[in-house]
Amino acid sequence: MLEQGAIDALRAIPVPDQGHHIDGRQSPAETGEVLDVVSPIDGARLCGLASGSAADMNRAVRSARAAFEDGRWSKTAPAHRKKVLHRLADLIERDALELTVLGVRDNGTEINMAYKAEALSAAGTFRYYAEVIDKVYGEIAPTAQNILALVHHAPVGVVGAIVPWNFPLMIGSWKIAPALAAGNSLVLKPAESASLSLLRIAALAAEAGVPDGVFNVVTGPGAVVGEALALSMDVDVLVFTGSGATGRRLLNYSAASNLKRCYLELGGKSPNIVFNDAPDLEEAARVSAAGIFRNSGQVCVAGSRLLVQQDIHDDFVSALCAHARAFRVGDPLDLKSQIGAVHSLTQLEADLGFVETAEAEGADLRTGGQRILEETGGYYMQPTVMTNVKPTDTIAQREVFGPVLAVTPFKDEDDAIRIANSTEFGLASGVWTENLGRAHRMIAAIRSGVIHVNTYGGADLTVPLGGVKQSGNGHDKSLHALDKYHDLKTAWIQL
Repeated sequence: MLEQGAIDALRAIPVPDQGHHIDGRQSPAETGEVLDVVSPIDGARLCGLASGSAADMNRAVRSARAAFEDGRWSKTAPAHRKKVLHRLADLIERDALELTVLGVRDNGTEINMAYKAEALSAAGTFRYYAEVIDKVYGEIAPTAQNILALVHHAPVGVVGAIVPWNFPLMIGSWKIAPALAAGNSLVLKPAESASLSLLRIAALAAEAGVPDGVFNVVTGPGAVVGEALALSMDVDVLVFTGSGATGRRLLNYSAASNLKRCYLELGGKSPNIVFNDAPDLEEAARVSAAGIFRNSGQVCVAGSRLLVQQDIHDDFVSALCAHARAFRVGDPLDLKSQIGAVHSLTQLEADLGFVETAEAEGADLRTGGQRILEETGGYYMQPTVMTNVKPTDTIAQREVFGPVLAVTPFKDEDDAIRIANSTEFGLASGVWTENLGRAHRMIAAIRSGVIHVNTYGGADLTVPLGGVKQSGNGHDKSLHALDKYHDLKTAWIQL
């Protein structure tokens, strides 16, 4: 159980300036340049971060390539890699509160959520893929007589991973753990505004026994080190979670370099659809509010579009607004806070700008819409509900990535499907109905990688997460995640 005293003690510890993690040790930027890390809690400088250059990234990639080629990890027995990743999971659990507090100081997620979704989730992810390592088999193909046809699973080589700031440990682990489990080397580029917990994970990996050079972290601006990673001729696979604009650039970089495979999770504008026969409308309102407002709406699968059947629209929106107003927004390291900070001043200003645009396009502000707690120096925003939102409005089409909900009424199933599928995104969705036939029709008709029925959120590691349309390709989580980190090699043997 979390205790406020322990949290306060950890937040009082100064954070030293951080270097890259290359070839098993901390390393300053080659240029000596340092980025200021600003905490969203109070807007104050938290520490300095190595501002990497292309030379720094190329050094990390060379280290990863050398480690892969000499087999210090790639050629070890699966049982050995399994032991090391289990040991890493143990170390993450040992330091879970320290990692969580460090991460919250860096990115602003409320600690009650971050403790489970970041540190404990990361430990669980490393355990899951540790257990998978010695249970992935090759194949024997049924082919001609006197031929033995084998299909081997081989590690791809060097994996480049670029991860976002909203859940750096959770999303980072979704990529790090299966890549290492498969025997690859890795170069990770975290968001420059949320690198601290991932640098700590790299140090714990070294402590657990991951050999030098196998897991490297390079920090700095995406336009510099991210570009160098994507353009590298020695990176075999690139995995990314972030914006569509950046994803497009990464595909261009792949084409301009070695045609490395790129797997992209590019966010969403997820519809959460409430029918008049939902089994418990009050529960649907409570869960729907949490599904958009937790972590200040900074969740890729957030139910940011609420579609409500016309005959229950007004009552349902009133119940949802009551839940929105009841959330306690404040210091994310205070256990009493239910919603923490918006990640940065830039993000906060963008969120407020979407509210202004929505009103200009004819939407109604039902609750929220304002910056609060400005006297703290931090970045906080009221949970915001906009009604009378047309499916073509900016707020219904673009990913806000903030605590802003767009509400649109619908008539019937066909209308709900039309509206739900009317954006370029297809990451997640939700349906509330007690009609089993309707639930299955909606699952079939809505174009999204994940669809929740009579709930929103909570899918665990046993199932994949991935999008359709412009929400990306490939999958994190589950056994399917390993597909990105293995090559298939056919052996055709004449007997």
